[in-house]
Amino acid sequence: MSKYFEYTHTVGFEETNIVGNVYYVNYLRWQGRCREMFLKERAPEVLADLQDDLKLFTLKVDCEFFAEITAFDELSIRMRLVDLAQTQVEFSFDYVRVNRDGSETLVARGRQRVACMRGPNTRTVPARVPDALASALEPYMA
Repeated sequence: MSKYFEYTHTVGFEETNIVGNVYYVNYLRWQGRCREMFLKERAPEVLADLQDDLKLFTLKVDCEFFAEITAFDELSIRMRLVDLAQTQVEFSFDYVRVNRDGSETLVARGRQRVACMRGPNTRTVPARVPDALASALEPYMA
């Protein structure tokens, strides 16, 4: 299996619903958080570019659920690169519960497609994926 970027997370009560399992929208939040931590740790030049005129627009996101998780479950969100095109990037995310005995359970799998854009908000246009981002993503190709 290919290498992945890993973001670890402990589920909190605020992420659960009245029944006690994790509310579905949190899985999408964790995708975004994993992507942000990747930029912080592996591509800080891109963060500086985002302060300038680079914009990352999420075009599509999905998540398929296999098992429920609850408060205080330990998760590993594992991001891989699926596709790197001229102006877009697609990621996959495996949501893995790390059990107390060290075993792992795949609880969900998601995808996210992102477009790189540049320019002022009224005239934003597609832009090439920055070289720094492409280089940082290379080791994570699925």
